[in-house]
Amino acid sequence: MKYEKSCGVIVFEPSQSGADILLICHRYGGHCAFPKGHVEASETETETALRELEEETGAKAQLLDGYREMTTYSPGRGISKDVIFFVGKRTGGTLTAQPSEVRRVEMLPYETALERLTYDADKQLLEKAKSIIFANL
Repeated sequence: MKYEKSCGVIVFEPSQSGADILLICHRYGGHCAFPKGHVEASETETETALRELEEETGAKAQLLDGYREMTTYSPGRGISKDVIFFVGKRTGGTLTAQPSEVRRVEMLPYETALERLTYDADKQLLEKAKSIIFANL
């Protein structure tokens, strides 16, 4: 069994609707999810999450304490993948989709983002993050 590890971040910002959530829609497969990517060399989990966020979306964020969730799945036969997610408040950057991987980047109201997420595991991650997000608007 091959093992992979990625890290990502659930990014939010205050909005008229309460909180907007950053989602990416992947170029290949078309699924909508949170930005994430593989851990490189000597990176920490948080360094990976912030690097992947900026590479895939152009956004910058400050990670908040109190949320570190892991999801595990098999992206292919004989592969087990752990993905660690954090919550971050957007601090800047210009939203730009990484052309090689991302078709679209968008900030959506919380409820719309919850509906737009493709996978139930991502919906559960966002629901677990809700109290931290709304406490930090």
